[in-house]
Amino acid sequence: MKRILWGFLQFILFLLVFLVGSLLPGMHILLPMWSVPAGDGRIFVYDGLVLMIALYVLILLVAAVRKRLAIAWPTSTVAFAVALILGLLAKFGFKTI
Repeated sequence: MKRILWGFLQFILFLLVFLVGSLLPGMHILLPMWSVPAGDGRIFVYDGLVLMIALYVLILLVAAVRKRLAIAWPTSTVAFAVALILGLLAKFGFKTI
């Protein structure tokens, strides 16, 4: 039960980091804005994705230092993947230019 709760909290954290990281370039907080073309008149700003990957690596590093990597990586990976899929479906990071 504790692992399910921890996985859900990680999912929420990953999703929030993806959302906030995608909104930061619009507020001119992170410079330069990293982006790639995503079609006619659209770009994908991948600042939020980079922050989410950095958070995932940080969580796994903390788990490795605590010698709990075998327990933590499946939960963190599922939370990361679900947050990534839902974030992309919600079009986090896609901007119209």
